[in-house]
Amino acid sequence: MVAPRRNIRFLLSGAAGAIALSVSAGAFAVGTTDVDASAAVKLAKKSNCLRCHGIDKKKEGPSYAFLAARYEGKPDAEEKLFKHITSGNLVKLTDGHKENHKVVRSMDPDEIRNLVKWILAQGQDD
Repeated sequence: MVAPRRNIRFLLSGAAGAIALSVSAGAFAVGTTDVDASAAVKLAKKSNCLRCHGIDKKKEGPSYAFLAARYEGKPDAEEKLFKHITSGNLVKLTDGHKENHKVVRSMDPDEIRNLVKWILAQGQDD
């Protein structure tokens, strides 16, 4: 069961400073599986994902909302995104140069899948 809509505030700090992020708890359900948003944000922060990706705004990389829309309805979305954040494949940055995508800082596949599901949920408007 999905929790009723509530605003949850996460304070994300990093090299660029602090970012206040307000998200709806209802946006974290993917199918019948609930996403642990707090754990996903914690892993994204630990892995410096938010340095290059915004939740709903493009930074050096695409926003999570854009990625969610790109993968929406694709049955292999979870697997593709999981592979992308764990493989270190080349990515093209906004200035045109290419570099290896940073690998998520976790060895726990369930923790990584939770992050993937959270990313894919960012385009949902529940």
